[in-house]
Order: sequence, then C-alpha cells, then structure tokens
Amino acid sequence: MKHFILTLLLLTSLYADIKQEMFSLYQNKEYKEACKIGFDNFFRFKKNEELVALYGFVCLNADFIDRLAIPITALKFSKEARANATYFSVILMQKKMLYHALIDGYDISGLKLPTTEYVLSKVFDFYTAQKDQGKRFYIFKDPDDSKKSYKLYIREETRVNKMIIEEYYDKMLLKQHIYW
Repeated sequence: MKHFILTLLLLTSLYADIKQEMFSLYQNKEYKEACKIGFDNFFRFKKNEELVALYGFVCLNADFIDRLAIPITALKFSKEARANATYFSVILMQKKMLYHALIDGYDISGLKLPTTEYVLSKVFDFYTAQKDQGKRFYIFKDPDDSKKSYKLYIREETRVNKMIIEEYYDKMLLKQHIYW
C-alpha cells in the first residue's frame, strides 16, 4: 500500500509539474518548447482535456499543425473539448488541402469550409477565392486592414517541399510560418 501511495504522489507531482511548465511556457510565448514537452509527455495527461487542449494550442502557435491530430482524437468528452477538436480539425484540413493544391495542382477554388482567425485559415480562404491558381506565389491583401498582407509560396527542398506563409504589416515582415 505504501508503494501505491508513493507512486500516486510521484505521478501527481510529475503531472502538476508538466501542466505548470507548459502553461508557463505558453504565457511566455515559448510555444515550440511547450509543444515538445506536451508531445513527450502526452501519455501522462491524455485523459485531462484541459491539458490536451493546452497542448493543441501551443502546437498550433508553434506552427506544428500535424501534431494537432493527437488532441483532435482525444478531445471528445465535453462540449468545450469537442469545440476545440473541431477548431483544430478545420485548421489541419485547410493546411493539408492548401499544400495538396500548391504541390499537386489540385483545384480547390471556390471551396467553402468553416474558417478561423488563424493565419493559415485566412490564407486558405484568400487562396480558394482566387480564380488563377497554379502560380508560384501569391500575395493577398487583408480586406480588414489595408496595411496587412500575406505571401504564400512553396520552397522546394530536397526531402519535402515547404509551404511558406509570410505575414506583413506595412511591407515589413512580421512572421514566417513554415508547413510541410
């Protein structure tokens, strides 16, 4: 019985440490490190939907979109969890479809899907509204803010090509998102 209680206390302590560390990293905008910790420890907290959602959001903010597949499947027991899973699913699907369109020439013009405020969703919506698909790069002006724009292109690499989205404000690069 002593061993069981000691093990339980140790696991509870490790679990609390992981949660606190991920949350602190999230607050400090150190998303890649928080996503790595979540990925390495997922089996420990996979039944805690609050922590699973946090893992999803840190990976989303780190642009590790493919890692959203794990929280999508785990978030199912509460209304909020299902809403988060749906949000992650939309972004993952948009990424996959946009990459397929750019790499393989698949026509997604006029496609209407749910959308989000996430940058990939915005660019997906701009791209699907284009009639001239098949170019090497695209520049989209944000209709809500004339100083914002987005550049979308493929960077060819040896192993796997990368889809790049660059965010600009008044012609100054704010952030570059790299997906594959």
